[in-house]
Amino acid sequence: MTVPTRQIRALHDDETITVYQAYRPEIGEAAASLGRFPDWYRRDRMTWIKPSFLWMMYRCGWATKEGQERVLAVRLRRAGFDSAVRQAVPSHHDRDVYADQASWQRALKRSPVRVQWDPERDLHLRPLEHRAIQIGLSGSAVDGYVDEWTVGITDVTALAHEIHALVTAHDLDAARRLLPDEQPYDLGPALCRGATPVDLKS
Repeated sequence: MTVPTRQIRALHDDETITVYQAYRPEIGEAAASLGRFPDWYRRDRMTWIKPSFLWMMYRCGWATKEGQERVLAVRLRRAGFDSAVRQAVPSHHDRDVYADQASWQRALKRSPVRVQWDPERDLHLRPLEHRAIQIGLSGSAVDGYVDEWTVGITDVTALAHEIHALVTAHDLDAARRLLPDEQPYDLGPALCRGATPVDLKS
């Protein structure tokens, strides 16, 4: 079955959706221990959340890159995630969404949420034809993420290492069985307005 070029795929249930982030050990371990982000978590910069496990592995090098040694699976309330996507603005000017640079820049100033679509990755972290969504949160969106939307945090670094070891051993079937079960995520007509998620306007 052909995967749409731009489609949100995620591990989710009726109430929550799981996204991934990678941090240095002191942040990752504290957040996993508490089940939430610690009080000293920095909120003054853009934080990017990724529903795609393999895109996260590409970004953090299977949890080996400096400052990204701990991978967290963050369970969010779907209502919070949906509200973020509803107000998201593309991080780069997209003529299919905004007719000109000026209207896009006005939208950027109004919204605390960015969205971008990057090539999805396979088990070897090679780019695929379809894309994975990244959502950047700042300002009030970070506050919502930390204080209201997050319902649980799990350290999945060991899982990342285990899957990577299987890939290195060329046991792709076993590696694939360990991947999170990421299924298409339906935002619903009220959010999508009959369009793909990238076509959302502020």
